[in-house]
Amino acid sequence: MIFPHHALIGDAANIPVPEPRPVVSYSPLVLDTPDRRVPLQVRITAPATKSGDAPLPILLFSHGHGRSDWLSSQEGYAPVAEFWASRGFAVFQPTHLSSKALSLPLDGNSIRELFLESRIQDMRSLLDKLDTVEDSVPFLSRGQLDRTRVAVAGHSLGGLTATMLLGANNTDPRDGTKTIGGDPRITAGAVIGGTGNGGEDLSANGKTMIPFYGIDFSTMTTPTLVVWGDEDIGPHLTVRGADWHADPYTMAPAPKTSLSITGGKHGFGGISGWDAAETQDGSVERLAAVQRLTWAYLWSSLYKGDTAWDKACAALKGLEQLGRVESK
Repeated sequence: MIFPHHALIGDAANIPVPEPRPVVSYSPLVLDTPDRRVPLQVRITAPATKSGDAPLPILLFSHGHGRSDWLSSQEGYAPVAEFWASRGFAVFQPTHLSSKALSLPLDGNSIRELFLESRIQDMRSLLDKLDTVEDSVPFLSRGQLDRTRVAVAGHSLGGLTATMLLGANNTDPRDGTKTIGGDPRITAGAVIGGTGNGGEDLSANGKTMIPFYGIDFSTMTTPTLVVWGDEDIGPHLTVRGADWHADPYTMAPAPKTSLSITGGKHGFGGISGWDAAETQDGSVERLAAVQRLTWAYLWSSLYKGDTAWDKACAALKGLEQLGRVESK
Protein backbone atom coordinates (compact mmCIF):
# COMPACT_ATOMS: atom_id res chain seq x y z
CA MET A 1 0.00 0.00 0.00
CA ILE A 2 1.21 3.50 -0.88
CA PHE A 3 0.27 6.09 1.72
CA PRO A 4 -1.05 9.21 -0.09
CA HIS A 5 -0.09 11.61 2.68
CA HIS A 6 1.28 11.92 6.20
CA ALA A 7 -0.93 10.59 9.01
CA LEU A 8 -0.83 14.00 10.76
CA ILE A 9 -2.02 16.02 7.77
CA GLY A 10 -5.29 16.92 9.53
CA ASP A 11 -7.79 19.18 7.78
CA ALA A 12 -5.36 20.00 4.96
CA ALA A 13 -6.38 16.65 3.47
CA ASN A 14 -9.66 18.32 2.51
CA ILE A 15 -7.87 20.54 -0.02
CA PRO A 16 -8.04 18.46 -3.21
CA VAL A 17 -4.98 17.70 -5.34
CA PRO A 18 -4.20 14.87 -7.77
CA GLU A 19 -2.70 11.66 -6.46
CA PRO A 20 1.11 11.89 -6.35
CA ARG A 21 3.33 10.29 -8.94
CA PRO A 22 6.86 9.06 -8.18
CA VAL A 23 9.52 11.71 -8.78
CA VAL A 24 13.11 11.61 -9.94
CA SER A 25 15.77 14.22 -9.23
CA TYR A 26 19.04 15.08 -10.99
CA SER A 27 21.74 17.07 -9.20
CA PRO A 28 24.05 18.76 -9.78
CA LEU A 29 23.46 19.88 -13.31
CA VAL A 30 26.34 22.29 -13.86
CA LEU A 31 25.81 25.01 -16.46
CA ASP A 32 28.65 27.16 -17.73
CA THR A 33 27.38 30.71 -17.40
CA PRO A 34 29.64 33.52 -18.70
CA ASP A 35 30.42 36.36 -16.30
CA ARG A 36 29.15 34.39 -13.29
CA ARG A 37 31.65 33.97 -10.45
CA VAL A 38 31.18 30.19 -10.43
CA PRO A 39 29.26 27.83 -12.75
CA LEU A 40 25.53 27.63 -12.10
CA GLN A 41 24.48 24.45 -10.31
CA VAL A 42 20.86 23.35 -10.35
CA ARG A 43 18.68 20.46 -9.23
CA ILE A 44 15.93 19.29 -11.58
CA THR A 45 13.02 17.34 -10.07
CA ALA A 46 10.23 15.97 -12.23
CA PRO A 47 7.69 13.15 -12.42
CA ALA A 48 9.37 9.79 -13.00
CA THR A 49 6.52 8.63 -15.21
CA LYS A 50 4.80 10.39 -18.08
CA SER A 51 1.14 11.32 -18.08
CA GLY A 52 0.30 11.26 -21.76
CA ASP A 53 2.37 13.17 -24.31
CA ALA A 54 1.98 16.65 -22.84
CA PRO A 55 5.26 18.45 -22.02
CA LEU A 56 6.04 19.39 -18.42
CA PRO A 57 5.32 22.91 -17.18
CA ILE A 58 8.38 24.59 -15.66
CA LEU A 59 8.53 25.91 -12.09
CA LEU A 60 11.62 27.93 -11.17
CA PHE A 61 12.22 27.99 -7.41
CA SER A 62 14.43 30.48 -5.58
CA HIS A 63 15.74 29.47 -2.14
CA GLY A 64 15.92 31.74 0.86
CA HIS A 65 18.92 32.90 2.88
CA GLY A 66 18.49 31.04 6.15
CA ARG A 67 21.11 30.24 8.73
CA SER A 68 21.41 26.55 7.86
CA ASP A 69 24.41 25.17 5.98
CA TRP A 70 22.54 23.33 3.20
CA LEU A 71 18.88 24.29 2.96
CA SER A 72 19.56 27.59 1.22
CA SER A 73 20.86 25.88 -1.89
CA GLN A 74 19.79 23.29 -4.46
CA GLU A 75 19.86 20.76 -1.60
CA GLY A 76 16.95 22.33 0.28
CA TYR A 77 13.19 22.75 0.02
CA ALA A 78 12.42 19.12 -0.79
CA PRO A 79 8.98 19.35 0.91
CA VAL A 80 7.69 21.74 -1.75
CA ALA A 81 9.88 20.79 -4.72
CA GLU A 82 8.99 17.11 -4.53
CA PHE A 83 5.32 17.86 -3.92
CA TRP A 84 5.06 20.12 -6.96
CA ALA A 85 6.99 17.65 -9.12
CA SER A 86 4.81 14.74 -8.01
CA ARG A 87 1.81 16.64 -9.40
CA GLY A 88 3.31 17.40 -12.80
CA PHE A 89 5.88 20.22 -12.63
CA ALA A 90 9.51 20.15 -13.68
CA VAL A 91 11.04 22.04 -10.75
CA PHE A 92 14.33 23.91 -11.20
CA GLN A 93 16.31 24.73 -8.02
CA PRO A 94 19.50 26.73 -8.60
CA THR A 95 22.12 27.42 -5.97
CA HIS A 96 22.35 31.21 -5.96
CA LEU A 97 25.60 33.07 -5.33
CA SER A 98 24.25 34.21 -1.95
CA SER A 99 24.08 30.61 -0.70
CA LYS A 100 26.04 29.71 2.41
CA ALA A 101 27.20 26.67 0.44
CA LEU A 102 29.37 29.08 -1.56
CA SER A 103 29.99 31.59 1.27
CA LEU A 104 31.05 34.41 -1.02
CA PRO A 105 31.78 37.69 0.80
CA LEU A 106 28.65 39.74 1.51
CA ASP A 107 30.18 43.20 1.72
CA GLY A 108 28.75 46.54 0.72
CA ASN A 109 30.11 46.26 -2.81
CA SER A 110 28.67 42.83 -3.56
CA ILE A 111 25.45 42.52 -1.57
CA ARG A 112 23.20 43.91 -4.32
CA GLU A 113 24.80 41.57 -6.83
CA LEU A 114 24.47 38.49 -4.64
CA PHE A 115 21.08 39.19 -3.05
CA LEU A 116 19.33 40.71 -6.07
CA GLU A 117 20.94 40.95 -9.50
CA SER A 118 22.65 37.58 -9.77
CA ARG A 119 19.56 35.75 -8.52
CA ILE A 120 17.42 37.26 -11.25
CA GLN A 121 20.06 36.43 -13.85
CA ASP A 122 20.27 32.81 -12.63
CA MET A 123 16.60 32.28 -13.48
CA ARG A 124 16.88 34.00 -16.84
CA SER A 125 19.94 31.89 -17.66
CA LEU A 126 18.02 28.70 -16.88
CA LEU A 127 15.28 29.70 -19.29
CA ASP A 128 17.90 30.59 -21.89
CA LYS A 129 19.44 27.12 -21.57
CA LEU A 130 16.41 24.82 -21.71
CA ASP A 131 17.79 22.95 -24.72
CA THR A 132 20.96 22.22 -22.75
CA VAL A 133 18.91 21.10 -19.75
CA GLU A 134 16.90 18.67 -21.87
CA ASP A 135 20.08 17.30 -23.47
CA SER A 136 21.89 16.91 -20.13
CA VAL A 137 19.29 15.44 -17.78
CA PRO A 138 18.85 11.69 -18.41
CA PHE A 139 15.11 11.56 -17.76
CA LEU A 140 14.35 14.49 -20.09
CA SER A 141 14.36 14.74 -23.86
CA ARG A 142 14.02 17.51 -26.43
CA GLY A 143 10.61 19.08 -26.29
CA GLN A 144 9.69 17.63 -22.90
CA LEU A 145 9.78 21.02 -21.15
CA ASP A 146 6.86 23.29 -21.94
CA ARG A 147 8.33 26.68 -22.79
CA THR A 148 4.85 28.19 -22.96
CA ARG A 149 4.08 27.38 -19.31
CA VAL A 150 6.64 28.83 -16.93
CA ALA A 151 6.07 29.90 -13.31
CA VAL A 152 8.38 31.12 -10.56
CA ALA A 153 8.18 30.67 -6.79
CA GLY A 154 10.47 31.71 -3.97
CA HIS A 155 10.68 31.78 -0.19
CA SER A 156 12.00 34.63 1.96
CA LEU A 157 14.88 36.23 0.02
CA GLY A 158 13.81 33.92 -2.79
CA GLY A 159 10.45 35.64 -2.55
CA LEU A 160 12.21 38.88 -3.51
CA THR A 161 13.76 37.07 -6.49
CA ALA A 162 10.32 35.89 -7.56
CA THR A 163 8.83 39.35 -6.99
CA MET A 164 11.40 40.90 -9.30
CA LEU A 165 10.91 38.27 -12.02
CA LEU A 166 7.16 38.91 -11.78
CA GLY A 167 7.70 42.55 -12.68
CA ALA A 168 8.79 44.61 -9.67
CA ASN A 169 11.67 47.08 -9.98
CA ASN A 170 14.28 48.13 -7.42
CA THR A 171 16.15 51.40 -6.98
CA ASP A 172 19.19 51.30 -4.72
CA PRO A 173 18.80 54.25 -2.31
CA ARG A 174 22.59 54.48 -1.96
CA ASP A 175 23.41 55.35 -5.56
CA GLY A 176 20.16 55.30 -7.55
CA THR A 177 21.04 52.15 -9.50
CA LYS A 178 17.84 50.71 -10.93
CA THR A 179 17.32 46.98 -11.36
CA ILE A 180 14.54 46.18 -13.82
CA GLY A 181 12.54 43.05 -13.12
CA GLY A 182 10.13 40.99 -15.13
CA ASP A 183 10.54 38.24 -17.71
CA PRO A 184 7.82 37.76 -20.34
CA ARG A 185 8.42 33.99 -20.35
CA ILE A 186 7.12 33.79 -16.77
CA THR A 187 3.34 34.03 -16.61
CA ALA A 188 2.53 33.17 -12.97
CA GLY A 189 4.20 33.10 -9.58
CA ALA A 190 4.06 32.42 -5.87
CA VAL A 191 5.84 34.67 -3.36
CA ILE A 192 6.15 32.87 -0.01
CA GLY A 193 7.17 34.96 2.99
CA GLY A 194 8.70 37.57 0.71
CA THR A 195 9.89 41.07 1.50
CA GLY A 196 7.61 44.08 1.84
CA ASN A 197 7.98 47.82 1.38
CA GLY A 198 11.37 49.45 1.92
CA GLY A 199 12.27 52.92 3.14
CA GLU A 200 10.94 53.77 6.57
CA ASP A 201 9.27 50.36 6.84
CA LEU A 202 12.71 48.80 7.25
CA SER A 203 14.21 48.55 10.72
CA ALA A 204 17.66 49.97 11.37
CA ASN A 205 19.08 46.45 11.15
CA GLY A 206 17.10 45.83 7.97
CA LYS A 207 18.64 48.88 6.32
CA THR A 208 22.05 47.47 7.22
CA MET A 209 21.27 43.95 6.00
CA ILE A 210 19.73 44.98 2.66
CA PRO A 211 21.05 48.51 2.03
CA PHE A 212 20.28 48.21 -1.70
CA TYR A 213 16.56 47.71 -1.09
CA GLY A 214 14.14 50.17 -2.67
CA ILE A 215 11.37 48.03 -4.11
CA ASP A 216 8.60 49.30 -6.39
CA PHE A 217 5.66 46.90 -6.65
CA SER A 218 3.64 49.11 -9.02
CA THR A 219 5.11 47.41 -12.11
CA MET A 220 4.52 43.86 -10.81
CA THR A 221 1.69 42.98 -13.19
CA THR A 222 2.06 39.19 -13.51
CA PRO A 223 -0.62 37.10 -11.71
CA THR A 224 0.82 36.14 -8.32
CA LEU A 225 -0.13 34.29 -5.17
CA VAL A 226 1.34 36.06 -2.13
CA VAL A 227 1.66 33.65 0.81
CA TRP A 228 2.31 35.17 4.23
CA GLY A 229 2.09 33.95 7.79
CA ASP A 230 0.01 35.99 10.21
CA GLU A 231 2.65 35.39 12.93
CA ASP A 232 5.68 35.97 10.70
CA ILE A 233 7.09 38.98 12.54
CA GLY A 234 10.67 39.95 11.62
CA PRO A 235 12.10 42.92 13.54
CA HIS A 236 15.50 42.13 12.05
CA LEU A 237 14.11 43.52 8.77
CA THR A 238 11.02 45.66 9.43
CA VAL A 239 9.41 47.89 12.03
CA ARG A 240 6.01 46.57 10.94
CA GLY A 241 4.20 43.37 11.82
CA ALA A 242 3.51 40.24 9.83
CA ASP A 243 1.44 42.17 7.27
CA TRP A 244 4.72 43.56 5.86
CA HIS A 245 5.10 40.25 4.01
CA ALA A 246 1.71 40.86 2.34
CA ASP A 247 2.92 44.03 0.58
CA PRO A 248 3.54 42.26 -2.77
CA TYR A 249 -0.24 41.73 -2.72
CA THR A 250 -1.47 45.02 -1.24
CA MET A 251 0.95 47.31 -3.12
CA ALA A 252 1.04 45.57 -6.52
CA PRO A 253 -1.65 45.91 -9.19
CA ALA A 254 -4.25 43.24 -9.90
CA PRO A 255 -4.49 40.37 -10.60
CA LYS A 256 -3.09 39.28 -7.25
CA THR A 257 -4.17 36.80 -4.59
CA SER A 258 -3.32 36.84 -0.90
CA LEU A 259 -3.07 33.62 1.11
CA SER A 260 -2.64 34.35 4.82
CA ILE A 261 -1.55 31.26 6.73
CA THR A 262 -3.12 31.11 10.19
CA GLY A 263 -0.44 30.69 12.84
CA GLY A 264 2.21 30.72 10.14
CA LYS A 265 5.69 31.92 10.95
CA HIS A 266 8.56 32.16 8.49
CA GLY A 267 8.90 28.39 8.10
CA PHE A 268 5.30 27.83 6.95
CA GLY A 269 5.13 24.49 8.71
CA GLY A 270 8.48 23.32 7.32
CA ILE A 271 8.88 24.15 3.62
CA SER A 272 12.68 24.47 3.67
CA GLY A 273 13.44 20.90 4.73
CA TRP A 274 12.12 17.84 6.51
CA ASP A 275 12.28 18.41 10.28
CA ALA A 276 14.49 21.46 9.79
CA ALA A 277 15.63 22.98 13.08
CA GLU A 278 15.14 26.52 11.75
CA THR A 279 11.36 25.95 11.39
CA GLN A 280 9.66 27.70 14.32
CA ASP A 281 6.14 26.65 13.35
CA GLY A 282 6.65 23.01 12.40
CA SER A 283 3.33 21.45 11.41
CA VAL A 284 2.52 18.68 8.98
CA GLU A 285 -0.94 20.18 8.52
CA ARG A 286 0.30 23.72 7.83
CA LEU A 287 2.99 22.49 5.44
CA ALA A 288 0.42 20.39 3.56
CA ALA A 289 -1.91 23.37 3.22
CA VAL A 290 0.89 25.48 1.71
CA GLN A 291 1.95 22.65 -0.60
CA ARG A 292 -1.56 22.07 -1.89
CA LEU A 293 -2.68 25.66 -2.23
CA THR A 294 0.47 26.84 -4.01
CA TRP A 295 0.30 23.89 -6.41
CA ALA A 296 -3.38 24.53 -7.20
CA TYR A 297 -2.84 28.25 -7.83
CA LEU A 298 0.16 27.78 -10.11
CA TRP A 299 -1.38 24.90 -12.05
CA SER A 300 -4.63 26.73 -12.72
CA SER A 301 -2.72 29.90 -13.64
CA LEU A 302 -0.74 28.05 -16.31
CA TYR A 303 -3.66 25.99 -17.61
CA LYS A 304 -6.50 28.35 -18.37
CA GLY A 305 -9.85 26.81 -17.57
CA ASP A 306 -8.39 24.41 -15.01
CA THR A 307 -10.48 24.26 -11.81
CA ALA A 308 -7.87 23.13 -9.28
CA TRP A 309 -7.62 26.58 -7.67
CA ASP A 310 -11.38 27.09 -7.52
CA LYS A 311 -11.78 23.71 -5.83
CA ALA A 312 -8.98 24.45 -3.37
CA CYS A 313 -10.54 27.79 -2.40
CA ALA A 314 -13.94 26.18 -1.96
CA ALA A 315 -12.41 23.57 0.33
CA LEU A 316 -10.62 26.25 2.36
CA LYS A 317 -13.89 27.94 3.28
CA GLY A 318 -14.71 26.91 6.81
CA LEU A 319 -11.07 25.96 7.45
CA GLU A 320 -9.94 29.34 8.75
CA GLN A 321 -7.64 27.51 11.16
CA LEU A 322 -5.49 26.87 8.07
CA GLY A 323 -5.70 30.16 6.19
CA ARG A 324 -7.69 32.72 4.25
CA VAL A 325 -7.73 33.75 0.60
CA GLU A 326 -8.40 37.25 -0.75
CA SER A 327 -8.14 38.33 -4.38
CA LYS A 328 -8.17 41.52 -6.44
